[in-house]
Amino acid sequence: MMTGPALLSAALLLLLPGTLTGSKLQSKETVPIDVVVENSLLGTAPVTFSTQVVYRGILLGALKTLMASNTGFKFTYTEDPNYGPYLESVNGVAGNDKEHTYWELLVKTPDDKIIRPDVGIGCYIPSKNEQIILKFTKW
Repeated sequence: MMTGPALLSAALLLLLPGTLTGSKLQSKETVPIDVVVENSLLGTAPVTFSTQVVYRGILLGALKTLMASNTGFKFTYTEDPNYGPYLESVNGVAGNDKEHTYWELLVKTPDDKIIRPDVGIGCYIPSKNEQIILKFTKW
């Protein structure tokens, strides 16, 4: 059973925003990013969408925000029990095992470096002004 001082301390922790979770997580600061949809198999021009993600938020959240705010962008993903969410389709184009096609995740940093993250859309945390490249390609 909690004593008076312990109970008071617990109550104060609940009243102080950011005490346990960090003040950055409590704020709704957003980070601007671009999402570039590229189909390397058709050779069509890439399409760029601007969106934002909450500070230290994951890419999956940014993609959901973009889909909710822009009718020109749609995506689906599958939840793998071992590896988490992975991109299944973008704007109606889906990867296909028989055709060896998939959506590759690339990131163009503000200093123009293109990287291949070692995590997927459920774990990648975009940084300010990055271009997230969703590239339909073959393996």
